[in-house]
Parts: sequence; structure tokens; C-alpha cells
Amino acid sequence: MKRTEFIKSSIAGLSMFSISKLGAYSRLSSDKSISQEPKLIRNKDGIKQIVLGDHQTIKLESTDTNGLYTLIEQHNNPGMSIPKHVHEDEDEVFHVLEGRLEISIGEKVKVLSAGDVVFCPRKVPHSWKVVGDKKTKVMLSIFPAGLENMFYEMAQLPEGPPDLKVVSQICEKYNIRFV
Repeated sequence: MKRTEFIKSSIAGLSMFSISKLGAYSRLSSDKSISQEPKLIRNKDGIKQIVLGDHQTIKLESTDTNGLYTLIEQHNNPGMSIPKHVHEDEDEVFHVLEGRLEISIGEKVKVLSAGDVVFCPRKVPHSWKVVGDKKTKVMLSIFPAGLENMFYEMAQLPEGPPDLKVVSQICEKYNIRFV
């Protein structure tokens, strides 16, 4: 292929790629059935609940983000942990704001401190535990949104040690399994 033909075909290919990406974005942002309203969430605002000992404040849910993501602030004491599990449908991002969080993703175990961020891709087993002697404050982003519905459901369970069969049944509805 001659140089000028290569350049022309490359430019045409890149243009088509860019146009298709732009089209996908414009469909998302210009859909008239979607009403995107700004939302201010003050520090103490949000839906507060406890899910299996995890103290959560849901800051943004699917109805706020057109189903794109959920944003949850977590405040937990040292020793609090969630066992190893797998999300089939969601990716998660943990951003540690205060304290220390030990996170296991696949075979790797890392301790995160204030300012650290970790990405947990779907289909990869992971768990977390608050370590050290101080409470943690973590901002958890979940992509896409919807998992807050599972948390709402689990927050309704009776206090005390959880019935693991019931917890597993709820998780299965949302394509999450403990490993």
C-alpha cells in the first residue's frame, strides 16, 4: 500500500471510530426520556443503613445517575470486614478517605491508607477489612448502579448474627456469590 493510500485509509478509519464513539455518547446524553438534574449531597446527607455490620450512607443511587453508578460512603470500626465474594455484573472503586483498609483482590493483598484508590473489576474475588486502630471512611463507587437495591434489602434483615442462607439468597438475586 502506498503511503498516501495508507494515510487516507487510516484517517477514514479513525474518523469512523470517533464518530461511532461520539454517537454513543450523544445518545446517552441527549435521550429526552432521561432527566439529569444536579444533586447536592451535604456531608451528613444520604440514606444511612447498616448492612452486615457495614455502616453505609448511600450518597447517589441509580435514580440519581441514570443507572451509571452508585456512590456509598462507608464508616467502619477496626476489625469490620466483608468476606471474599464475586460480583458478576459490577466493578467497584474504593477510595480511602480516612484510616486503613486491607483489601484482597484475586491473589493480591494490599493495605490502603488515606488517599489510596483501588479498582476491583467484576468477576474477580475480593474482600476487605478495616485494619489498624482507627475508624475508616471509604467512598465506594459501583459501576453500573443498582447494587444499592441489594443493600436496601439486606439492611432490612433482623439485628444479630445474619442467617447466611438468607444472605446468600439475596446476593444470588444480584449475581453476587461468596467464595
